[in-house]
This record gives sequence, C-alpha cells and structure tokens, in this order.
Amino acid sequence: MARNTRRRPKQRATLAAFALMLGGGGLMAANVYASATVDGDNQAQVLNGATIDCPDVATQLTAVPEQARGEVDKELAALDQQIADAYKRIAESTQELQQDPDFAQNAIAEPLEEKRSATLSRIATAIDRVGDRPEGLEKLAACTVRESGNNTAAQDGQDQQGDQAGDGGQDQAGQDQQDGQDQQGGQDQQQGDEQGQQGGNGGQAGNGPVPGDYVDIKSVQPNVAEPEPGANASTGTFSSECGVNANGVFNSDNVIAAPGVSNGAHHFHDYIGNQDTNAFSSDEDLAAAETSCEDQRDKSAYYWPVLRLQNGKQEQDANQPGGGIEGNVGEIVTPKDVTLTFVGNPQSEVVAMPRLLRIITGDAKSFVNGPANANASWSCTGFEDRQLKDKYPLCPEGSDVVRTFKFQSCWDGRNIDSANHRTHMAFTDENGNCPSGFKAIPQLVQRIVYDVDAPSLEDGGKTTPLFAVDSFPEQLHKPITDHGDFINVFDEDLMNEMVDCINSGRECGAGDGGNAGGDNGGDAGDKPGDDGKGDQQNPSEPPRETQPAEEPSGGENAEQPGVKASTPAKDDAGDAGKDDGGKGDDGKGDGGKGDDGGQAAQAAQVPGSLPELEDRTEAQAESGSLAETGAQMWPAALGGVLVILGFFVLRSVRRNA
Repeated sequence: MARNTRRRPKQRATLAAFALMLGGGGLMAANVYASATVDGDNQAQVLNGATIDCPDVATQLTAVPEQARGEVDKELAALDQQIADAYKRIAESTQELQQDPDFAQNAIAEPLEEKRSATLSRIATAIDRVGDRPEGLEKLAACTVRESGNNTAAQDGQDQQGDQAGDGGQDQAGQDQQDGQDQQGGQDQQQGDEQGQQGGNGGQAGNGPVPGDYVDIKSVQPNVAEPEPGANASTGTFSSECGVNANGVFNSDNVIAAPGVSNGAHHFHDYIGNQDTNAFSSDEDLAAAETSCEDQRDKSAYYWPVLRLQNGKQEQDANQPGGGIEGNVGEIVTPKDVTLTFVGNPQSEVVAMPRLLRIITGDAKSFVNGPANANASWSCTGFEDRQLKDKYPLCPEGSDVVRTFKFQSCWDGRNIDSANHRTHMAFTDENGNCPSGFKAIPQLVQRIVYDVDAPSLEDGGKTTPLFAVDSFPEQLHKPITDHGDFINVFDEDLMNEMVDCINSGRECGAGDGGNAGGDNGGDAGDKPGDDGKGDQQNPSEPPRETQPAEEPSGGENAEQPGVKASTPAKDDAGDAGKDDGGKGDDGKGDGGKGDDGGQAAQAAQVPGSLPELEDRTEAQAESGSLAETGAQMWPAALGGVLVILGFFVLRSVRRNA
C-alpha cells in the first residue's frame, strides 16, 4: 500500500527548512515537496449527500443525420458541462441546502432546467435543418437534486453479499444482467455503513466512494455462466499486447462520445495502443499515430476510466477540470497487467471488424440512468468465477483486483458508429446468437489487474485507502458506472489474420509467446516465468501467493507523441511507483513490477500543464521539462554543496584542535 504521509503545510515547510540545514538533507527536501499530500482538514467537500439526476439525452437520440452529428455532439457535451456546473454549485452551497429546503429546487434545479431547455432547442433545430425535427426533447430538460445515499447509515452495506453480483457476469447488458439489483440507477444501491468516515460523505473529495460500495469477494457465490458452443462455433482466440500505460498517457476527453470537445468525459482515462487519442483526433490522426502495441499493425485505441486510491495524494490534475475540480482525486494506480483478447462466437464464425469501428461498453451514467446499459464486471484473481456489477471487490491477501470488459460482438453490418454510439452494436443473447440483421465479429475481452489492498472499511479507508474509478461528478464513483472504449485501427491484413485464427480454432497474436507489451510499459506477467498474460489461473482455484519479483533493471520511460506525459519516478527508483515502497515487506514492494517494460518506479501522473479549456485547439502536451526537473532537484544540489562545506569545516576544526 502506498504510504499515506499527511503533514500540515506549516509542518512541511519546517521539515524542508530543517532538511536544508542538515547539509545532506537537500534531497529529502525535494522528496517532501514532490510527495506532499493535501491536508485532510482542508480537503474539498464536493457535495453533502446529494446528486443531480437528469434524463440522458444522448441515449434517446437514436437517429441523427450525419450532417448534424458534429453540432449535436457539441450540444450534448454542453449538457454534461451544465450538470457539472450545477454539481459544483451544490458543493458551494452546503449551508444553504441545510437551512432552506427549497434551495436545491429554486437555486439549482430550475436554473439548470432553463439552460437545458435552450440547449435541447438548439439540438432540435440542428436536426430539423437537415432532417425531421425530433419530438419530445423538451420533456428531457427537467432534473432533480436527490439524496445520493452516501449519508445513509441504516445498514452496514455488507449484507448484500452475492445478491449484487447480477446475472453471473454475462455480457448481455440490459438483458437480465442486473438480476437482484432493483436500484433504478443506484437510488437504493448505497445503503452503506459510513461509520464516521470524513463526515459521512465518502472518499477524500466527499463524493464517494463509501464503504457500502464494497463487498468481500469470498461472500459472493460463483455466478459466471457461458453459453454452450454450437456446431458452427468459432473457438479460437487472438491476443494483442499493448502495455499498461506505465508512462502515463491520460486525458479527460472522449473522442467517441464527445469529438472536438475538451474535457468531454469529465473524468480521466488510461490509454493504451494508439498514442494520439484525444478529442481532436481525426481518423487520419489515428491511422498515422504511434502505438504501444507489440504488433505495430495494431494502432487501435483502448481506454477506460483511471482507478485512484483515496489516499490524499495530489496528482497534477488536482486543480483541473476532469480531475480534482470535478471530484476525481487521489493517486492514479497503474495497472499491474492488461490483457486484450479477441474471442469468437458460440454459434457462428466471425467476420472482420470494419476499420475505425467504435464501441462503448457499459454506461458511465448508470448510477442515475439505471442498469439497462451497464456492463461492469469486478472480481479478484483466483475468484473470477464470481463477478460483481455494482460493488467493488474486497480481495483477500495475495489476490488482486480485476476489471473485465466484454464488449458487444454483434455489428449491424453497415455503420462504424451511431448517433447514441450504441445502436450499431449489440450483445448476443443468452445462447450466443446475434440479433436478426447483425453479424458476429471478434469480441474484445479486456482484463485489467491492479495490485491494491482491500481498504479498511471500519475507519472509512483512513488506514488502508478506498479505491474507485473516475466518474462524472454526479455519478459518485459508483462501480456500476465502469465502462470501456475501443476504436478499431487494426491493419486490414492483421484483422484478416485474426478472423482466420478465431474461425479455425487456433490461439494467435502478439501475446502468444509471453512477451511483454510494447512501448507503453507492458508487464511481463504477474510473476517471473509465467506466460506473459498475467494471472490466468483457473477462477475456481484458490488465489496463489504473490512471489517477489526480480529487482528492476532500470528501464526508461518511452517518449510518446500525442497526448502523453513523461512520468518521473517517485522518491526512489526501486519503489515500484509507490511512495517509499510501502509493500516491500510482503513481497509486493521494491522492484516488484520490473522496469523492463518501463513500469518500475513510476507513479501514473497527469500532464503537468493542461491547456485552458476554452482556448484548447489540439491535444494536451507533454510535461516534465528540464526547467521543471531543475526546480525539483535544486534542493538536492544545494544539500550536496553544504555536505562538502561541512566536511572541510570539520577537517579545519580538527587540525586547529
């Protein structure tokens, strides 16, 4: 676990000054400032037990003329920004909300409805200019400010156990996937035990997570069921190795859902594969970009919300939109392992994906939208026959947290995208059949593993921090909001190789030989000598004990074009990217994530100087300039000079004596 070093600003300044006085303490001063955490007494409280519930307009717009698509996308992004602004208003109005029962309606909900009405009118006009004016959009303007459930202490949040696991982890989102979950977007989902943590609001920013968002994976019954393969099943697999984003490629854009709009996601994404994926990337940009994938013919974009520890660590996005300003706070965790596997269809052969096909799986707004499009799957290594939909797992010692995305695998045969980014794709039914008129394509199964400890729920994560995914501010970091994005930029010949491999029942791809994953810092597997695909043990087996890895050999961050950030090592080059090697005693510490793939001693950080949103016309630039590095290292240099002076003074004194 990363050390949670909390000191008040005055104490930090005293420490730094004292270190400089001690001759050799310059480096210590640099480290104190580099790892300084926000004072717990002054942490922003984003909300006080309330969230904003608005109809999701994007899912209702199933038919938008191509000529109007760009304008409509920008107006949809404006609706999200309006909600974020209203959410901020809640954060600034805690006292008014407590004193005036009508404040939320009069000062927040009604002004928001007026803004939404104007935006919806512009959407209708844009569509009307080139097609049929949509009916009923005005009915989607009204929003409510409702209780989030994050302040409820009626139940301990742990009595739901396996009931929250959904329908057994199958990937038919909206088709019985959320059995046992009658939350309607999570309104009853959070009946958590707050037990006094941080004012009952949860998380270090006050907008979640809370202890009720977690459940012991051992209390969940096995619930994964796969359809029986038919006579015409395509049973092969194809793997692509693209690293773990160890060198820190992030932004809060979403080029699929909000193209051309900066901060369109309102939360930060990890990116692997295509290294030029941002809101302003054209199809030509994606095709010409560098890739972190081992096979350079795979330039596809794979991205998902970052996972953060609620440990008080300030990342470089702490005061930026999409980051701390919108309640996404804490240390970004670099995955331990990422596997990308394309599988076949239980009932038929697959056809090639069209180039530049876009797929979004899951629903980033499912806490207020309801579970119809949710497709989150959370588990632990050694327990992957037990999948959770609306809870984060508490994994036993020696077991790692796993996020799994099974993407839609039925394509309408015509479109690479659709107005709501959903209707051109579909899931198979429970037997593995695609809907009428749809074709089976290779299904992307994305597995992301994290080396994070089970949080201490009894004290709200103060001893061992809570973890959660980034989210839209009003979604409160609920696990059910987890989602993944994919843009197919495979070369045509490689896609054809994939299809042939899967249809002929073979195992193929860059990961087949167990090699590490590309320029982006791929992990060579969970343990030395494994198959390079991470922890792929039988889910029914008990978790294997974690073995200490070899010491890192000193790799470097690869420079990446496009949206990227050079990620400096924290504190010391051997601490595996976690402050002071906090897991060194249990075999997960120093050097435990070898540097050969560019991962050791790296803390996932956000680009140091994000451009102003209103003036932004291109991708975020890289950080880590020489001037910035010098500013961090001057205390160490001064300390070294003082050591030398001290040595000569001591020598002179001894001679005189």
